[in-house]
Amino acid sequence: MNRSCPIFLALLILSSGCDTADSTQSDQTITDVTASIDSQGRRAELVSAFYGLDDALPIMANVFICDGAAGSDGMPVIFSHEIDVKTLQAGDFKVTTRSGMTGAITCVTLRPADDLGEARTVLVVGQYGSAEDQPMKVEIVGNILSMDNSINFKNASIDVIPLEAGPMLVLAEIVPKQQWELAKISTTLPFGGGSGCPIDTKQIIRATWSGGITKPGGKEIDDIERVLYKVTMIEEDGVQKETIPFKIADLGDGDNNHELCLEVSAKVHAISFRGGYLTDPREDLNQDTSVIMSN
Repeated sequence: MNRSCPIFLALLILSSGCDTADSTQSDQTITDVTASIDSQGRRAELVSAFYGLDDALPIMANVFICDGAAGSDGMPVIFSHEIDVKTLQAGDFKVTTRSGMTGAITCVTLRPADDLGEARTVLVVGQYGSAEDQPMKVEIVGNILSMDNSINFKNASIDVIPLEAGPMLVLAEIVPKQQWELAKISTTLPFGGGSGCPIDTKQIIRATWSGGITKPGGKEIDDIERVLYKVTMIEEDGVQKETIPFKIADLGDGDNNHELCLEVSAKVHAISFRGGYLTDPREDLNQDTSVIMSN
């Protein structure tokens, strides 16, 4: 791992840290952890992998991600659990294209999804496909451990969402109170942390998308998109009701997460979002999308 961190870069990315990108081409994690199911019965698995960019990471990716990232492919790979970044190396991943080619991975990073509770989206950077021969499968071939080091993701795999697809919801979970950062102001830098929910929030749902999402053209979402989120709740009497978040947080940091700030504390069953309003970095529009809450 390259641990050099110029002062000016540290100031730019503030709390993101300079050791979140790793270009090591082999698995460096020595462990005796082999369990693939956690204490609650949840399996260590990949939730999604999205071929988001083909040779299109911007020039500043060489600064904000890793050397050689500019002009590369970008693929967010989302894990079922938060991971221990110290066990994350580029050599832990294998990407295979439709033709059977194994692509080259330059580096892997948690950026920009590096707020509290978000350490499960890994951006895989490299030259591992093209629009004509797209990645079809991602495999974990090294030891990547969960944040608490209780489970190992080695041998997990998933099919890749194609380049032309729009962003979709892939995970929804309750944000525990110890991760709430109420009234937090976004840094508005490319990496550095998103905004927080208002102080009168009663419940926060983290909505995780397959890749980064904005309005068409790249602007951050606002109240137009807020009311398109539908939250299905189950009351104590078992009746299902719908609500909308009174505020959206985790904005301004360019990642693939939104925090849905709720004024009610009833049990949440599912969330959904209407199609045609959000785009990925390629400007592909989302379709109608929904996801059941994770345990």
